[in-house]
Amino acid sequence: MPKPPPPPPGLLIVDKPSGMTSHDVVARARRIMGTRKVGHAGTLDPMATGVLVLGIERATKLLGHLALDRKTYLATLALGASTTTDDVEGERLSEATPEQVAGVTDEAIAAGIAGLTGELQQVPSTVSAVKVDGKRAYARARAGEDVNLPPRPVTVYRFDLLATRREPGRVELDVMIDCSSGTYVRALARDLGAGLGVGGHLAALRRTTVGPFTLAAARTLDALEAEPGLSLSLDEAVAAAFPRRDVDAATARAVRHGQSIPAAGIAGTYGVFDPGGHVLALAADARDVTRPVVVLAPA
Repeated sequence: MPKPPPPPPGLLIVDKPSGMTSHDVVARARRIMGTRKVGHAGTLDPMATGVLVLGIERATKLLGHLALDRKTYLATLALGASTTTDDVEGERLSEATPEQVAGVTDEAIAAGIAGLTGELQQVPSTVSAVKVDGKRAYARARAGEDVNLPPRPVTVYRFDLLATRREPGRVELDVMIDCSSGTYVRALARDLGAGLGVGGHLAALRRTTVGPFTLAAARTLDALEAEPGLSLSLDEAVAAAFPRRDVDAATARAVRHGQSIPAAGIAGTYGVFDPGGHVLALAADARDVTRPVVVLAPA
């Protein structure tokens, strides 16, 4: 029986369910799409849900070049206890009394949120994927090692309080956070609770946007299983994520052969498209010429 042809290249925008690792999602997408050539960009924790970008076939070459440096989350932060993982899945480290939690005013919460908005030096969670001497911090933490991570610059563009729920010994905050890549929402929950003197952790997390990709374009794995197909073709993906340069047929031939062409005057990496609207390469200007970064449609 002949082997079925591979799927066309493009991106899958998946609405990741809770309880799965990003690698689990890739493994299931490989089965659904019938190819080993699947990769992901922008890891999501197992407890988190929402937008996860997958590359299929040649589109895996895009993943390292996508500008996914801005992300938006809907989150629930719990005040009143800190945990070993800075989220609901960790063991309790400290717990405030109901009286202490009741003493946290709305004004104090608003001031704490304001203090965690803008350019910050954030210490990542000890169970993060940050590497320490070549080993992931979470692997060291789970092996019982003391993990001390240096602060890193991050930017929280927006930190909006959407709702507050109070009960004895606990305050829950529903928030919307728009932040730079590398920002840990768990660490924001930890730092907000610490600043208020009652401890805090992340109770729920849903990623709604990654760069130009949103939940509106995302599909669940069950929906994908029922009707396999790309969210964006390779042409659509590059057009959505990069500036665009259209070239004539002669220039397109040069690009297909990996040759340099005259510079376009476009900043950063951009997509080069042939007269038919098909993407040829990702490219970047180097002085007076354009050099291919990744040739997507070789001769």
